[in-house]
Amino acid sequence: MAVDLNNYVASIPDYPEKGIIFRDLSPLMADGEAYRQATDRIVQFAKDKNVDMIVGPEARGFIVGCPVAYELGVGFAPARKKGKLPRETVSAQYSLEYGVSELFLHKDAVKPGQRVLVTDDLLATGGTIGATIDLVEQLGGTVVGCAFLIELKDLKGRSKLKGYDVLTLMEY
Repeated sequence: MAVDLNNYVASIPDYPEKGIIFRDLSPLMADGEAYRQATDRIVQFAKDKNVDMIVGPEARGFIVGCPVAYELGVGFAPARKKGKLPRETVSAQYSLEYGVSELFLHKDAVKPGQRVLVTDDLLATGGTIGATIDLVEQLGGTVVGCAFLIELKDLKGRSKLKGYDVLTLMEY
């Protein structure tokens, strides 16, 4: 029986600052059935796209992407922050509310022509995912879709993903 995933998201007002409602996915991840059903929906999306590889940004993209990669029997590549990857990397910058940040991917993480699904827990402004897509494409991979547990519609992150097929399991 399908569970309502929204029942497994805790909404925390005024965190991390006044006026923000933080959407905490910890209850979803703590419930085996809810986490499995969310993962299964993303797995089906990936199967329909004949995905070869999953890439997720640090750190919650790992939580979403790793079980999907495992279920599909494909690899997972982490897009990490500076200083976290020990071998040669490519990088992409993205804007934050308070500055600029950068993500890195090992140069051999994605092979040219691989069909890649980019995963993360939350689509907000789209900056992190835009940088992750840039990394995949620098390496010659083809981003065939992006999958998220939650989309914050008012932050309009989807507008930065025009031309990409996007799956979100919940919208706020």
